[in-house]
Amino acid sequence: MNMTREQLGALSSLALAHVGDAVYELLVRASLCASGVPRADALHQKTVSYVSAPGQASAAERIAPLLTDEETEVFRRGRNAHVRSVPKGASVGEYHAATGLEALFGWLYLAGHHDRLTALSKAILGGE
Repeated sequence: MNMTREQLGALSSLALAHVGDAVYELLVRASLCASGVPRADALHQKTVSYVSAPGQASAAERIAPLLTDEETEVFRRGRNAHVRSVPKGASVGEYHAATGLEALFGWLYLAGHHDRLTALSKAILGGE
C-alpha cells in the first residue's frame, strides 16, 4: 500500500496497531521459517515469544535508537493510545510499548516503506 500522509494521519493509532499486529506477526513467522525451525510446535513457541506483549516491548527497546524522528512520533502516539484492557501476561507498560510497536509497523506498511520494515525486523530478529 501507499497511503498519503493525510490518509495515514486520519487513522487512529489503534487502527495502525490493528494492521501492524498482523504485519509484525507475518514478518516474525516468515523469518522463523526461513531460519530453519523445523517443527510446528517450535515455530509456534518462538513466534509467541516475539509477538507477545513482553516480546514486542523488548523489540521496541531494541529498535528505539534506530528510529527516525517521524517513526519515533508514530511509536509514541501508539504507545500513548488509550487501550481498554491489558492481557494477563503483560504489564501495562509492556502492553503500551507493544501497541506503539504495532502502530509503527502498521504505519510503515500502509505508507509503503517495506524496505524499512525489513530493516527493523532484521534488527529485532537478528539471526533468526
